[in-house]
Amino acid sequence: MSGRDLFCQPRRMSRGAALTLVFAGVLVTGAATGAFPDPGHTDRRAEAGAARAASRHDAVEKAAADAVADGTSPMEAAERAVSRSGDRWAAVYSEGEYEEFQEALDGEYTGVGLWARRERDGRIQVTRVQSGSPAAAAGIRKGDRLRAVDGRSVDGRPVTEVVSLLRGDAEDAPAGTTVRLGLERGTRAWDETLRRARLSTGSVTVSKLPGAVTVIKIAAFTKGSGDVVRAAVRQAPAGAGIILDLRGNSGGLVTEAATTASAFLDGGLVATYDVEGEQRALHAEPGGDITRPLVAVVDGGTMSAAEMLTGALQDRGRAVVVGSRTFGKGSIQMPSRLPDGSVAELTVGHYRTPSGHGVDGRGITPDLEVDRAAMQRAETVLSGLGDPS
Repeated sequence: MSGRDLFCQPRRMSRGAALTLVFAGVLVTGAATGAFPDPGHTDRRAEAGAARAASRHDAVEKAAADAVADGTSPMEAAERAVSRSGDRWAAVYSEGEYEEFQEALDGEYTGVGLWARRERDGRIQVTRVQSGSPAAAAGIRKGDRLRAVDGRSVDGRPVTEVVSLLRGDAEDAPAGTTVRLGLERGTRAWDETLRRARLSTGSVTVSKLPGAVTVIKIAAFTKGSGDVVRAAVRQAPAGAGIILDLRGNSGGLVTEAATTASAFLDGGLVATYDVEGEQRALHAEPGGDITRPLVAVVDGGTMSAAEMLTGALQDRGRAVVVGSRTFGKGSIQMPSRLPDGSVAELTVGHYRTPSGHGVDGRGITPDLEVDRAAMQRAETVLSGLGDPS
């Protein structure tokens, strides 16, 4: 998720499915507010997707039920069924793992406080160090190269696997356990042993730039993050521009992404999506700031709910998007409880931006593509947008 020692990431990261961050939360909220159109409306593409989803769901449910009858593990049987399903975002979690996942979305995680990404040459580079974390206390910096975790080289590995090693997923390592990192900075190479800790996500940070520009960095959409963004917009100097930094944002609760959209839109469409063949829509709340200059910065680590927000702001002409193409994770997962209390998360549909753009496997192309110095370019673009008054 782009990868990070992410608070939002559940266990079993090496399977890649941990890139899914519960889209299901939008279903309850949308139904309660009447934001959805006629749930009976379908189209052929959605119907085909629904049939595939139903088939996968039935196969997993049957595998779990057969395992119960045979006296074997339903969770292991479900995992085998998921691996055969071709659903790249599906995953199976133990009851404890799924509870941890839910807790993470509430704003906490167990880890060392590192965010990272894989460079084009396969190297893993630290992109952020959380203030007050074990990594920060050890003096690890943004830009350092992560060479190894507990003696295992991480070069060329998917970032999801690196995150799994950092968290100690294979051992279900709790806070207080240690992890040894091999690091490199310039010509210096060294090892650092860190003790994992229970950390607060601090998923939204607000800072100021010269010229009264406000930078709002959203690492992930955890509970309450949308309200923090709306408060930051209200407190920004009148008429001053905002840079919305979504780089490395792995997604999260879509309800929070919609609340964030409501800070910049006066109601209207945020996304459409299908769930098991039913066409639905998500809308922003009215009353957002629609005049303040806005630039959104994205990269290859921007995914899921963050892509949904980016697409809404771009399609509706509310923000200039600067950076590199986003990840391309536009699918929707729903959890299903298995007989032993474990949970299977399977893909049930896909979302589209207001203009009908499908994100899954494609991502979002910025209005201005830049690989480096994205923030500097964002500042330049923002200055060119002028005073809305």
